[in-house]
Amino acid sequence: MSTVDEHEKDMPSEDSGGKGPPPPDPEQKNKATAYVIFFFFVGLIASLIVGWIIFPQLLYSQKEQPIDFNHALHNELVGDCASCHYFREDGTFSGVPDLWSCIDCHMDVQGEDPEEEKFVTEYVWEDREVPWLIYSKQPDCVFFSHAAHVLSGGMDCVTCHGHIGESEHSKVYQENRITGYSRDIWGRNISGFKRNSWDRMKMDDCADCHEEARDSATKDEPRAPVGRVIDNIIRVAFPGTYADNRGGSVQTQRGACFKCHK
Repeated sequence: MSTVDEHEKDMPSEDSGGKGPPPPDPEQKNKATAYVIFFFFVGLIASLIVGWIIFPQLLYSQKEQPIDFNHALHNELVGDCASCHYFREDGTFSGVPDLWSCIDCHMDVQGEDPEEEKFVTEYVWEDREVPWLIYSKQPDCVFFSHAAHVLSGGMDCVTCHGHIGESEHSKVYQENRITGYSRDIWGRNISGFKRNSWDRMKMDDCADCHEEARDSATKDEPRAPVGRVIDNIIRVAFPGTYADNRGGSVQTQRGACFKCHK
């Protein structure tokens, strides 16, 4: 059979009316589109549940403090935060009180609280420091001065630590399994949103606070977070663009990296 005959065989005959394949059914096309949209939203919702709910549960381990500490009771008895978390004569911050700061009041068991008995018998009488889990511990490369913020800046403890002084029990310590740091640094909200200044302790939060202080000191109009990021990029990429007396070097200017990262 010749090529022409094969071509004629493939062409529609007169009996078929010269019609090609039937047009797609609109109803089936709409069903296919509905399936695509449905599975898209199912996948999106599943991703959000895994990323925002299930993943944080797997990422963070939960640990109890060695002693269930009652801040409210101690504040009522001793007065304020500075009674236990004080500044030394040389200006350095004492941080978490050591055992000798507690011995004056806890040489013997007081009352019937099992936590009090545990503290006295297992730590005071054994002359052993309590291995407290620090919620606000920053990475080793970060330098933070309590004196600069509290004594010079006049900041209240609540600004960064929240109302922990009013708590009657120690909250559960959540530790990142990868980095080893407390969840209080990143924040409880995995999406990155926060309502209060003490919800997290990331570098962006420090930068925002310092930027607000600079704007207040120089009478500049406060910038939105996105505007601040853009301004910082311009300052680093094009030194001297802004006449704000901050210097032209990313290593020496005010707010430079090496001010906080040693």
